[in-house]
Amino acid sequence: MMHKLLLAAVALTGLSGCQTAIYEGRDDAAGLGAVNVPVVAQTNYAFDVSAPAGTLPGTEQARLAAWFDSLGLQYGDVVYVDGPAAASARADVAALAGRYGLLLAEGAPVTSGAVPAGAVRVIVGRATASVPGCPNWTRADQPNLQNLANANFGCGVNGALAAMIANPNDLVYGRAGSGVADSRTAARAIQSYRDAAPTGDKGLDDVTTTEN
Repeated sequence: MMHKLLLAAVALTGLSGCQTAIYEGRDDAAGLGAVNVPVVAQTNYAFDVSAPAGTLPGTEQARLAAWFDSLGLQYGDVVYVDGPAAASARADVAALAGRYGLLLAEGAPVTSGAVPAGAVRVIVGRATASVPGCPNWTRADQPNLQNLANANFGCGVNGALAAMIANPNDLVYGRAGSGVADSRTAARAIQSYRDAAPTGDKGLDDVTTTEN
């Protein structure tokens, strides 16, 4: 009997060592948090336009509009104006950005190279969201003696969120409330629930399993 107990102890020790090797370095999968989360990347696009006397001539406005079209300027993009003549040229750039429903942002991010004399630099900042590494099947589901999360956990819901969100920056900064609320709109769903007649108000339906 003693020999059998020793053999069983050795077998269990070996099994435990194998499981430790499988899950080594996987503490990120412990708990309820998603293993795969959205990552937001920022990209800046720069375009120099001539602005003699601090205004954009018609030809330069046409060039800038064509550049906006080529980028597919859209909601969520941030437009900046940089350069010594930026203050006087903002109105012309703002009018073009306004066609896309965008307002100019204050300041400007750092870009490579100096702004040429007599020109302004228009910068479009764009954020993109993705869940890198998905689908993720880097670890087998079983055995799972430590009850860790699936390696692919989060790829589905977070991938859909990253693909659908209109402004990826909202995943980073969120959005402040407007400070204006309509209590009637907020309570409309609750009021509709309260006003609805109970499902059994007119009695139960006469249900039969026999054919009439």
